[in-house]
Amino acid sequence: MSLEIEFLPVGEGSKAGDCIVARYGTPEGFCLMVVDGGTTETGKSLVDHIRAQYPTATRIEHVVLTHADADHASGLRELFGEFEIGRLWMHVPWTLAREATAYFEGHPHPGKLEKKVHEEYDILAELVALANQHRVPVEMPFAGDTIGPLTVLSPSRDMYLKLLPQFERTPEPDQAALEQAGAWLGKGKSFIAKAFEALLSMAFETHSHETLRDGETTSASNESSLVMYGVDDNRRYLLTGDAGVVALTFAADIADVLGLPLQQFHFVQVPHHGSRHNVGPTILNRLVGAPVDEGSARRGSAYVSAPKDDTKHPKKVVTNAFIRRGYAVHATQGIGKVFCGGFSTRPGYSNATPMDFSFQVEAYD
Repeated sequence: MSLEIEFLPVGEGSKAGDCIVARYGTPEGFCLMVVDGGTTETGKSLVDHIRAQYPTATRIEHVVLTHADADHASGLRELFGEFEIGRLWMHVPWTLAREATAYFEGHPHPGKLEKKVHEEYDILAELVALANQHRVPVEMPFAGDTIGPLTVLSPSRDMYLKLLPQFERTPEPDQAALEQAGAWLGKGKSFIAKAFEALLSMAFETHSHETLRDGETTSASNESSLVMYGVDDNRRYLLTGDAGVVALTFAADIADVLGLPLQQFHFVQVPHHGSRHNVGPTILNRLVGAPVDEGSARRGSAYVSAPKDDTKHPKKVVTNAFIRRGYAVHATQGIGKVFCGGFSTRPGYSNATPMDFSFQVEAYD
């Protein structure tokens, strides 16, 4: 079996998103999977792209939403009615809110809580309604589940229930209960971290001198993002969505439990459009491997979905971190990028040029 992963371009300027089409099997007998659908506009392009590249395909075996953000969910709506869909994999936050009432402030009535959360996630509600209309089973993916050739590493159900009250669009969390459970992130921390984005002063790096640092935070919604591990006949894959250090660390722990080897990946997705709030040296060393000597053979390829004309993403300090660890980095930025994974190069596609190492990178302060 081969596994091909293609990133479609999403957004311009600061409008980011993810949209991935995966093909697995053999050239004569393959299945399709879509992981995230980007924006509404991307969804229309996604349908056209699948029809153009796979003219005989009428079915998408798995449609996967990594997490609840609109720039990942919106475009998936366009698939329903256009293709037969085997399964929709997504977390349904209003249903799960019933199980998480102990972590919400005032421990609200489960029915009222479910209704309030449902109202906040209209795009997700539309996806579920479309799935029901087209008789597509909806599965909630958690650690250990298998989606085609991919194994979910994060989040677990328990982890998601503790993250959900800390989402920006859910009612207020019970901080004391979450602190007692060792799961308090704080709804405001992501905004504090984002303040660093405005700092434009530059720092300097070499291959042996890294300024990327540990200790950054991202939103609870991002930390709920699926992290998935794939294997084909000869290669290993890691898809990360918008996961941050919490989710990536949990994923590494689960990989160890399942006996799935880390570090020697042929394909890695750079989390969250190359934001430095989602990774640090320690988790990268554990997940994708420690830095290699300059000029060493590459471990694999790293792909990052970033908008066209975005001057802030991917962060150079992040792309350097992957290059330093032996990965050729490719950013979409208005152009689709595909990792063939055993399939032949399609007509009209050419070899992509990886990003260069940057000696000037973004300073933290």
